[in-house]
Amino acid sequence: WDLNITKTPAGKAARMRKDESLLGKLGGSLARRKRSREVSDLQEEGKHAINAPLIPSSAELHPEDTLLEENAERTMLDPTSREDAKLKDLQRVLIDWVNNELEEERIIVKDLEEDLYDGQVLQKLFEKLSGRKLNVAEVTQSEIGQKQKLQTVLEAVNELIQHHGWSTEWSVDLIHSKNLVAIISLLVGLAVHFQAAVRLPEHVSVQVLVVKKKDGVLHATHVTKELTTTTEKSFFLGDKLVTSEHAAFPLSPTQSLITFVNKHLNKLNLEVTELETQFADGVYLVLLMGLLENYFVPLYNFYLTPENFEQKVHNVSFAFELMQDGGLKKPKARPEDVVNLNLKSTLRVLYNLFTNYKNRE
Repeated sequence: WDLNITKTPAGKAARMRKDESLLGKLGGSLARRKRSREVSDLQEEGKHAINAPLIPSSAELHPEDTLLEENAERTMLDPTSREDAKLKDLQRVLIDWVNNELEEERIIVKDLEEDLYDGQVLQKLFEKLSGRKLNVAEVTQSEIGQKQKLQTVLEAVNELIQHHGWSTEWSVDLIHSKNLVAIISLLVGLAVHFQAAVRLPEHVSVQVLVVKKKDGVLHATHVTKELTTTTEKSFFLGDKLVTSEHAAFPLSPTQSLITFVNKHLNKLNLEVTELETQFADGVYLVLLMGLLENYFVPLYNFYLTPENFEQKVHNVSFAFELMQDGGLKKPKARPEDVVNLNLKSTLRVLYNLFTNYKNRE
């Protein structure tokens, strides 16, 4: 028999068996890792299947939101509330107010969450409003330094707010984690306490998602949070009733200003019933400044009975000069706008007087 058999050298066969053995080991190891990963993925999928029904689909939870200790909870603004027109309007009013207060500091706030969380702007705002210097580092880059600054600022704020029995809706951790509801609540509290010359939008409420961990499972519920609410006779800050004694303009801003100006103009037997028209010629503005600063304004300095547009502009411009002589900032409104019956411009001027002279007898 002629058997045509090809023989493999002994050395080569040994090497092949060794390679096959190595590949087998690698393959087994890779297979085990794959099975382990599949089991891990399956466990995570199981956890998600258990927890998913408890988490509203509208809420976008970030990883840090789910890393909670047992019985701990975290609150966050529901994404649907971010698009609420009233909430956006409230943010705009608060941003404009903060920027106006900190104009001399050359601080410009564009986003409440991104610009206020580290305590720098809040420190400057509190110092400006209260006239009190806080003992904190001017610039803090580290998280620890930022939280220490926030702690100092919030303690000072809480001392004032809680003095009136109001509950606080903010904390160092909430502010530093850029919790918009906490930041807005803090600013509203400051605006009301310091009688800010702004009109806050009424009946602003948002949906807040409260996530709590119990027995290893996340439970989520929606809570309605009122940021501003007004009634006919009162103003609410959170759950605390604030009377007109503390609120900036709790009822109608025009009515509050009319009461303020008449308190002084009545000394000359003058009375205002319509802000838009009765201040347009500048006469009452000039006389009001004299009363507030306790001096007589010579009649030759202004037109007591202005007959044309130019004379009215002269009167308003002269009143603006008296304001600056009294230490007030130059009004942002133009004299021409006041004369042209622009109510917003007139209110800006009177708000400024109210803020600076509200305690003047």
